[in-house]
Amino acid sequence: MNSYNCISDDVKLGANVRLSKFVNLYGCEIGDGTKIGAFVEIQKNASVGKCCKISSHTFVCEGVVIEDNVFIGHGVTFTNDSYPRATALDGDLQTESDWKVERTFIRKGASVGSGVTILSNTSIGENAIVGAGSVVTKDVPADSIVAGNPAKILRYINRTLEGHNVHAQ
Repeated sequence: MNSYNCISDDVKLGANVRLSKFVNLYGCEIGDGTKIGAFVEIQKNASVGKCCKISSHTFVCEGVVIEDNVFIGHGVTFTNDSYPRATALDGDLQTESDWKVERTFIRKGASVGSGVTILSNTSIGENAIVGAGSVVTKDVPADSIVAGNPAKILRYINRTLEGHNVHAQ
């Protein structure tokens, strides 16, 4: 740890992880070869797979699972509570015991554009692309391109057998 980063002792960093300045990591797991940009926070019980790129100013909250080879653009925000409240029924500030973390999954090879908000209890399918500025309110199918608020399917990706040429249909 240096004076620019806050990385707690319970963080599991894989081999060759690259961290920019001003990251805040606690209780999370980061896979081999992943790059984390400046001003990124990744909370406890979140995981980022191998060979991912998490761009600057992104917030990855508890309960988010990002699989291998995923791109997350600048300023992406995840949520983990469909009905957030500051206080419990008795008027006291909520604690961890007052709510249950809702999970979110970003599947292998997906790309999430800058400024996207991803609501909890959703999954972004393998190799899907989420357009910049979108709000993901429901599951995104594998190999789809979605955009908008709420995000809607625009088209699907057609992959050749060689896996080199990728284009939208």
